[in-house]
Amino acid sequence: MRKSGPPKGLIAYIVLELLEEKPRYGYEILKEIRDLSGGHWEPSYGSVYPILYKFEEKGWAERIERKDEPDRKYFELTDDGIAELEDRRESGPEKARDFADVILGFFHVYAAFSTDDRFDIPEKECEWCFDEEFSRWVVEQVARHYEHYFDTEFERIEETHEEFSDRHGLDSDDS
Repeated sequence: MRKSGPPKGLIAYIVLELLEEKPRYGYEILKEIRDLSGGHWEPSYGSVYPILYKFEEKGWAERIERKDEPDRKYFELTDDGIAELEDRRESGPEKARDFADVILGFFHVYAAFSTDDRFDIPEKECEWCFDEEFSRWVVEQVARHYEHYFDTEFERIEETHEEFSDRHGLDSDDS
C-alpha cells in the first residue's frame, strides 16, 4: 500500500531518461511528462527544477549554453548521470507494485465516490461525474490504452486477485 502520491523517485527517473535523449530545459521536461501521461498529469515547476539543480549539484547533469536560446537553462546528462540512470533502470522493476497501487488505489476511491453512501457528491450538468457510466468509461480508456500500447486486444483475466498473486509469487495484499 502506498502512503501518498506517485512512486518515490518517479519524476527524477523520467528526467534522467529525458536528459539522456537530449539536453532539455525545465518547461520542456514538464511538457514531455504531460505528453507521456496522455495529458493527465504534469508535475509542478517546484518539483522538476529542484531535481535539475540536485542533479547539477551531484554531478549528474550540467548546464549548457545555447546561443540560439541564451535565456533558457538547458541541462545535459554527464557520464555520472548516465551511470545513475543505469542504476535506476536496474531497480526499476521494484517500482511496478508502486505504480499498480497508485492506479488501483485512485480507481478504488473514484468508484467509492460513485457507490459509497458516505459520499454525497452532487452531479453537475456537462461535467465529469462519480457514477457507474463514468467509472465504466475510465476502465474502457485503460483497456483502449492497453490495446494501443501492446498492439493486442484486451482480454479479461478470470483469476481472482489471490489466484493471480499465487501464480506470480506475489504477496497477496488487498487490491
